[in-house]
Amino acid sequence: MKMRALFCTAAAAVMLAACSHDPDDAFVSAADKLRPAVVLLTMDVPGDTKKDGPDSEFATGTVVASGKWGSDILTVQHAIDKAWNLRVTINNKEKVRARVIAQDPDLDVALVRTHRPNLPVAHLGKSGGVRPGRLIGLLGYPIPDQFDDEGLGLATSLNSGRISSLREDAIEVTLPIVPGESGSPVFMADNGEIVGIAESRFDEERSIGFALPIDDAKSFLHRYDAAHGL
Repeated sequence: MKMRALFCTAAAAVMLAACSHDPDDAFVSAADKLRPAVVLLTMDVPGDTKKDGPDSEFATGTVVASGKWGSDILTVQHAIDKAWNLRVTINNKEKVRARVIAQDPDLDVALVRTHRPNLPVAHLGKSGGVRPGRLIGLLGYPIPDQFDDEGLGLATSLNSGRISSLREDAIEVTLPIVPGESGSPVFMADNGEIVGIAESRFDEERSIGFALPIDDAKSFLHRYDAAHGL
């Protein structure tokens, strides 16, 4: 009887361990690890008319290098085009000034620097081996002004989808990239590796999004500084 009870206990433990290996656990853990390196970018852009004054625009960025000198943030170029008074919000509360130090309009990628030192840095993966069908996640700041207007506070939003196709110079994803999420890291759900930077979507079919392959973004970073994005 004791041996049988021991066997049942061992079997139950094995079943419990098997159940604990939930793919969602890896996805949540990957997002938790990446979140401290994701920041909100706020900037002023020209309004519709001179009388109206400037408008505020938003984007998401990822810290790719940091030290005593400050921190560099990767985002998309179209978000900061013709913008000024650039600010970075860290950990959803700390706001610091920033400036653009490098950009490539053809790739639609830019590097922003702030003097805020020693921030968490994201690990950039590789996009060369990604395949359609793989599960992915996105961490960003969709329409942060509207969340604020509703008194809902500032926080990153986590979304999930799949790589649906590999296009010319773009990764097609089943993610509705919302204004404010441009520049967000797109990462593999199982290991958290960043494989793309959220870039755009179709106006006619908003469930189809596009990301800049991270290999292209890393080439841009390494032209500026070989140590960035390693």
